[in-house]
Amino acid sequence: QVQLVESGGGLVQAGGSLRLSCAASGRTFSRGTMGWFRQAPGKEREFVAAIRGSGGSTYYADSVKGRFTISRDNDKNTVNLQMSSLKPEDTAVYYCAAKDGYVRWGRPNDYDYWGQGTQVTVSS
Repeated sequence: QVQLVESGGGLVQAGGSLRLSCAASGRTFSRGTMGWFRQAPGKEREFVAAIRGSGGSTYYADSVKGRFTISRDNDKNTVNLQMSSLKPEDTAVYYCAAKDGYVRWGRPNDYDYWGQGTQVTVSS
């Protein structure tokens, strides 16, 4: 079975930093795409960031560009999201997603596998 497990969520003050990690098992995504989405209460799931293959190609939502950095460790089959300059509006459940192939970056339906999510809360 393919599993994606997120970790690193928690409570942080505005302006602070937090690092999320997603470990995949059951399938390798070293040549595929891994990304992050988030969903706040009452809102639709929105794209955050994605990374392709060896890590040479990345894409970010405008709302997090310059503040978040996505990276991956193919030896560990893991994708990370370094979040800095956090804002209260970043508060959401963050989900890891993956596909062993190409995706249209910010389209959730293009991803085949999903984690259960990890809560990120940013206080003002």
